[in-house]
Amino acid sequence: MLRLHAGEFGRWQLRHFVLTCLAWALEAMHTMVMIFADRGGEAAGARTPRRGPAAAAGGRRWAEWGLVCGERYKVGLVQAGFFAGCMIGAGVFGHLSDSFLGRKGSLTIVCVLNTVFGLLTSLSPSYWAYAALRLLTGFSTGGVGLCAFVLATEPVGPAKRGAVGMSTFYFFSAGIALLSGVAYLFPPWRHLYVVSSLPSLLFLVSVLPFLSESPRWYLVRRRPHDAMAVMREIARTNGRRLPDNVSLKLDDDDEEHDKKEDQNSYSGAALSGSILDVVRSPTTRVRLVLTVAINLLCSVVYYGINLNVVNLKTNLYLSVLLNSVAGIFGMAATYNLLFIYTMELFPTVVRNAALGCATQAAQMGAILAPLVVVLGRRCRLRCSGRAGSSGGCWRSTSRRR
Repeated sequence: MLRLHAGEFGRWQLRHFVLTCLAWALEAMHTMVMIFADRGGEAAGARTPRRGPAAAAGGRRWAEWGLVCGERYKVGLVQAGFFAGCMIGAGVFGHLSDSFLGRKGSLTIVCVLNTVFGLLTSLSPSYWAYAALRLLTGFSTGGVGLCAFVLATEPVGPAKRGAVGMSTFYFFSAGIALLSGVAYLFPPWRHLYVVSSLPSLLFLVSVLPFLSESPRWYLVRRRPHDAMAVMREIARTNGRRLPDNVSLKLDDDDEEHDKKEDQNSYSGAALSGSILDVVRSPTTRVRLVLTVAINLLCSVVYYGINLNVVNLKTNLYLSVLLNSVAGIFGMAATYNLLFIYTMELFPTVVRNAALGCATQAAQMGAILAPLVVVLGRRCRLRCSGRAGSSGGCWRSTSRRR
């Protein structure tokens, strides 16, 4: 219907896409705030403390909480806990966004939780309270990107969906760049957590009311009248009009064709789409192993490079800003390409199962990255470089297969 009547990517989709993807900037701020907030821990564990009032305040904070040189691993433990929360939250809110909450409802919940947990983090009285609140923040943050990605791309036509999906990560990089400016203006770590949490509240009250629920979710929940209302709004804003006798169906013709091919390939046995069906086929089994390895290594590289800027003898704010700009053309683009590439590697009936494994692998890489940064000492960048090279080689292998 989008292709024939409402328009695949018109003014309605553009406005909806931009407003929805602002949530990716919020996710970036909640994720990368650890670069600035936790740098005092690096100073406390280093031979020569980093200069500056913010680093000194952070050092006093870690010293007050009992962090000494032999316990510098606790800095990485907090950061790894955040990404562990992201891994759990992505699974939970991924399920909820498909169920009764919907995409918009789930995005609303995670924005509320991000605001609450972020503000509570600024009041942390001890190290373990701080670690627990960062874990909870990761749990809610893990659902932001997933819900925003689905909500932003589902109303887009099939021909434009790939390019639109690739553009979502630009907002994540923009959020990191914005965070560097915020951290420069509000260097104390408690102030930084407050200021970086307030945009989620602003998004909640000023952006979410203007977003529409996905018409695809309405169809899945057997609410065709609501889906048609959204489609009429899309057509009207795009300067088109839906015919009176038109009806909606869940899948377009191309997806139906893919489904028939998948059914023939799996002889009707893989319609459940479980991970066992992926492993059962030699071709998809090899692809799954390579995809999991590539996602894990690329995640280690991306987050390792971003978190390692605290160890460089350069201006921290400028380094983070330059990293965010370079990320648009480097690892950020690789992340999005991997997401889309993985979807195309597997048949429709097992695509979600394979994509779920790849996403979990990427989260595992994110969990390992802070520990590599904190414990790696002189070989930090070398570890990231080797991980990136290995991922590139394995990606070439998967392409040949």
